[in-house]
Amino acid sequence: MSQAASRNTDARVRTCPDGSERALSEVYDTALLDLDGVVYAGGHAIAHAVDSLGTARDGGMHLAYVTNNALRTPDAVAEHLTELGIPTDGSDVITSAQAAARLVSDHVPQGARVLVIGGEGLRVALRERGLEPVESADDDPVAVVQGYGGPDMAWGRFAEACFAIARGVPWFASNTDLTIPSARGIAPGNGAAVEVVRIATGAEPRVAGKPLPPMHRETILRTGAERPLVVGDRLDTDIEGAFNGEVDSLLVLTGVTDGAQLLAAPPEHRPTYVDADLRGMLTGQPEVTSVDGGFGCGGWTASVRGEELVLDGEGQAMDGLRALCAAAWTEAGDGTCGLDAGKALSRLGL
Repeated sequence: MSQAASRNTDARVRTCPDGSERALSEVYDTALLDLDGVVYAGGHAIAHAVDSLGTARDGGMHLAYVTNNALRTPDAVAEHLTELGIPTDGSDVITSAQAAARLVSDHVPQGARVLVIGGEGLRVALRERGLEPVESADDDPVAVVQGYGGPDMAWGRFAEACFAIARGVPWFASNTDLTIPSARGIAPGNGAAVEVVRIATGAEPRVAGKPLPPMHRETILRTGAERPLVVGDRLDTDIEGAFNGEVDSLLVLTGVTDGAQLLAAPPEHRPTYVDADLRGMLTGQPEVTSVDGGFGCGGWTASVRGEELVLDGEGQAMDGLRALCAAAWTEAGDGTCGLDAGKALSRLGL
């Protein structure tokens, strides 16, 4: 006799993906969607994203776009999404620049000067909070805020940050993502630039973006979501951010996370649901069940044999991955799974 696979003794230690009889777009009132790797990559819409989001929106789900990329303003992001066929208002976009600006405003006086190491998104967000962006450490800033400045960011900008920090000015960062997806592949993100300043100064920034609480606070304040679903492609930002905010999450495999990383995820990186792409918002999610010697989903059974995760049966690739998650996460408990899953993932084409 089979039973639901979840064996959690600690509610915070997830041992398998959840199932849902209803479509996720009906269960949750608001989708908090990451952008890069979820909705688009390199500026182009990811397959099935436009149609899936349109269907979810037409069904009554509120769509909000939550990005750690602090370069562009919300209005610019909304314009881009609208051009892709996803009608969006600037108020539906929440950026790490906004979260950083609120964090800075909590620590400095109204009207204070803030040294900006980044793009227009940061400048607009600071002005929204009543702060004055400046460009030089010699402009007497009371804080430094650093965000993604794009591939053309001049090296001298990092020096300005270092000069101000060396004078005792507090340092804030929009986010610390080491990488960012681009049309040509994975490129250095703001986290890589933050490391440059950290190494040069020995200082530590206060960070606003996902997965930390300031970003979750900003998102909830701006969307008013009551039953949010975080939708993302990154375990260490999107999924961990949902974990920290104690809300459910959907991981889609259209971005940087692959099957092996998912199976090895520690508890804070384990999503509530797993699917191939944004079509997963429009459907129910199959239940993973405990079966003799392993975990079943669809036509697949996953189990542990020696030092290996083994997959038997056949069916949809995502069902096999869900079953493997249950086997791996149960084996790992509150740690990480180091079992070899290479052959099992190859069977699924992952």
